[in-house]
Amino acid sequence: MEKLAAMNPAFLRFPGGNYLEGDHINERYEWKKTIGPMVDRPTHPSPWHYRSSDGMGLLEFLEWCEDLKMQPLLAVYAGYSMQQEFVKPGPDLDPYVQDALDEIEYVTGDASTKWGAERVKNGHPAPFKLSYVEIGNEDWFDKSGSYGGRYEQFYKAIKAKYPELQLIATTPVTTMKPDVVDDHYYRRAQEFYNDVHHYDQTDRNGPKIFVGEWATREGTPTPNFGAALGDAAWMTGMERNSDIVIMASYAPLLVNVNPGGMQWESDLIGYDAMNSYGSPSYYAQVMFSNHIGDQILNAKLEGSAPRLFYSVTRKASDGTVYLKLVNASSTPQPVHIQLNGAKTVAGGKLISLSAKTTAATNSITQPSAIVPVESGLHNAAADFTHTVPGFAIQILEFKAR
Repeated sequence: MEKLAAMNPAFLRFPGGNYLEGDHINERYEWKKTIGPMVDRPTHPSPWHYRSSDGMGLLEFLEWCEDLKMQPLLAVYAGYSMQQEFVKPGPDLDPYVQDALDEIEYVTGDASTKWGAERVKNGHPAPFKLSYVEIGNEDWFDKSGSYGGRYEQFYKAIKAKYPELQLIATTPVTTMKPDVVDDHYYRRAQEFYNDVHHYDQTDRNGPKIFVGEWATREGTPTPNFGAALGDAAWMTGMERNSDIVIMASYAPLLVNVNPGGMQWESDLIGYDAMNSYGSPSYYAQVMFSNHIGDQILNAKLEGSAPRLFYSVTRKASDGTVYLKLVNASSTPQPVHIQLNGAKTVAGGKLISLSAKTTAATNSITQPSAIVPVESGLHNAAADFTHTVPGFAIQILEFKAR
């Protein structure tokens, strides 16, 4: 939890993706069975080949958000499970829509509401603030083509009672315009390099984008430095387009590194019974999330090597500029930086994450082989040169006014 807190996370998407759906409809995440005393929770099969105790129930997820000062991003079951079982839109879907409305009431309702009173009884009197609700998960896998109708039915019912909520579709729909669409990407580093301009030409009049699951899948059980480079390159593209890409969340977060404890590779943070460690990709996330402005600066990289990536943001309140540079090649890259319109530039700091090879990594026995290193940045000016080492992720932080 300390490692997650250090990422300065803005939100948590829960209870998960496949875990929400289950392999079969009767194995979905039924939130009403996950509240109240632990002894009364019946447990259920997980699609990840274990039986869930349901000890991590709805209220526990919400309190996790509260503890780490994250916004809850609630995913509700939308009538599709992974073995191609689905509920037809219309009267058959009504009970599932009502269950989602009840769930939102449990999260946001006061003691005068039925399910708000239930939350109070469970030990949390104050309602939780909720802004985003995701309807289903990865419904592009639904071969029935029913998602458009299912999404619309949920959308209309939820908006009628909670018009302020932003509702996320898990795939583009043609029946209506969603508020937000959830994109998922699991790729190799080279695929992310090739697609780093993916959102540059996205229609700004279309739905906002939530990159709800993504990761560079290289390294096991946690990503190696090559994966961290792929992640960082992709993050520069998302950050440069953060007017349309409003949220992103790496997945999966955690992996048990004991023999037989892993269902999926690669994962951000590794742990055993006594210890945990951050992967190189974890430290890339920490660097990006803790050094970001609230303005996207108009920036252009000219004449650069094909594996050099960038993004530039600025904090309006004090003029702090965060220039992120990713060099995914082994050759150092000199960069000539020109800050057009800057009258004064004050030196700041340089945060660097680097390795000698892309295979280099951290582990439970060597948790700090690759960690960020901070140093002074003394030559920052309206016009200056900086060299990015080979295999490096760097943030240049300075004030420009």
